[in-house]
Amino acid sequence: MLGGRGVGGRAEVARRGIWPTGRIGRRLGAMNVVVCVKQIPDPADPGAMDPSTKTLKRDGKLILDESDSYGVEMALQLVTAAGDGEVTLVSMAPNGEVSGLRTALAMGAAKAILVSDEALAGSDALGTAKVLAKAIERVEGADLVLTATESSDGYTGTVPEQLAGLLDLPSVTFAKQIEVDGSTVKVQRQTEAGWDDVECPLPAVVSVTAGVVEPRYPSFKGIMAAKSKPVDTLTAGDLGIDASQVGWAGAHQEIVSIEDAPAREAGEVIEDDGDAFQKIVAYLDNLKVI
Repeated sequence: MLGGRGVGGRAEVARRGIWPTGRIGRRLGAMNVVVCVKQIPDPADPGAMDPSTKTLKRDGKLILDESDSYGVEMALQLVTAAGDGEVTLVSMAPNGEVSGLRTALAMGAAKAILVSDEALAGSDALGTAKVLAKAIERVEGADLVLTATESSDGYTGTVPEQLAGLLDLPSVTFAKQIEVDGSTVKVQRQTEAGWDDVECPLPAVVSVTAGVVEPRYPSFKGIMAAKSKPVDTLTAGDLGIDASQVGWAGAHQEIVSIEDAPAREAGEVIEDDGDAFQKIVAYLDNLKVI
């Protein structure tokens, strides 16, 4: 599905640095990819909710969201196929947290931009997209922006399209395969019935599904190299963002209550005394399954 263009147009995008100069789409022989990655609390550890804000606490070590590792790997493979270029990470996290970013840098990304500011606490999906869009605009000559379909701790699934609108770029969602051909990106877009073959001009925003590639494990050499790779840490003010437009002040959605999930009830056990199949059929018929 192709996203529409928002305000601005190509001329404005070129001035921002998103649209490559010279050849429309991408520069010959180079592929510069931006990957939006989220750093989340480790799902292996019991999560805790902040009773005052009704949101997930993020004051400990954060890790790379597994869903974003697919976008990082896809970006690295596209750069390798092009023969030149680099992968830049863009993330928004509290407390200057970089643990998840270092994992993606160890995979092979060249550098990262981290936006960390207390004013961003409580940002909704649109507020997050505004921050990420401003950070992406600082990446010169970005040919392609990759995101996950949705984050593992948020599940709104709206940020990729909001990003495309704010950056005034075409968008393709649910990519299960990506190929760059000159100034065009070719995508197999996953659907309930299989996939659609979609093409759009570069630069573009593409969200990838979990099965698009198999993410690599960072090597020891990559882990050591990641420690010296640049991470540019910025605030909302550095990006020219008014604090009233993000965080709790700018959020247009609110969590009003949190409740524990109800305990699962025990299932019905059917003893097979010769007519168990009839009881199972009757049970499924009662549920309108058959």
